[in-house]
Amino acid sequence: MTTAIDVLTDRLRGLVPTHAIVLGSGLGSLVETVTNPVRIPYGDLPGFPESGVSGHAGEVVAGHIGKTPVIILSGRVHYYEHGKADAMRTPLEALEGIGVSNLILTNSAGSLRQDMPPGSVMRISDHINFSGTNPLFGEPSDRRFVGMTNAYDEDLCARMKAAANSTATELHEGVYMWFSGPSFETPAEIRMARTLGADAVGMSTVPEVILARFLGMKVAAFSVITNFGAGMTGGELSHQETKDMAPIGGKRLAAILTRAIGDME
Repeated sequence: MTTAIDVLTDRLRGLVPTHAIVLGSGLGSLVETVTNPVRIPYGDLPGFPESGVSGHAGEVVAGHIGKTPVIILSGRVHYYEHGKADAMRTPLEALEGIGVSNLILTNSAGSLRQDMPPGSVMRISDHINFSGTNPLFGEPSDRRFVGMTNAYDEDLCARMKAAANSTATELHEGVYMWFSGPSFETPAEIRMARTLGADAVGMSTVPEVILARFLGMKVAAFSVITNFGAGMTGGELSHQETKDMAPIGGKRLAAILTRAIGDME
């Protein structure tokens, strides 16, 4: 039986990526930085789920950023689409299976801080799983008891911070709270999130962080801020706003990632 690992190994023709990036809503422009790209639709990869969210391309793009071999997942599947917190398990297992050791996750998120407006980029320093679910539900082995004290790798994150400094790109840091979605948060939920110590809210990423640590990969993660949280401006939130604003912060994030990853070998 052909697996996603088999297909990736065949199509990549000797390319062995050490770094993988998962792109969030509206952040697909980062693939333009990849040289000599190999493109593989998710539909060609057994077990890869098909995203039903606009703004997610649903393809793998592999090549180089600078000196570094990389593989990019342009699009993800969210818990709210099918009620499966482990929807990204097969893609992440495939990445680990072809030799990826560093995973960089990106998302679009709502800011809970006035000093972090739409268009900003926030490095996730920690997270709060507010969804009430976990991608390791049903995992039979004791490996399911994954420590999360160092969920975000210090060395990898330090390289990202150094890249931000060298490109003069402002990089905020903060705590990301995962809500299940797909409805946006209420003003009361935003006030609660701020009280609990969150700096941004969103509907993804945390399951992938848990799965990546389960698989032994190092993780760094970033939120591109597309809006303020509900009740902070008086306006209503929409997914269209997310898609419209994501490319603005996405350019800043691309500058950081291009510098940080391009210098790694």
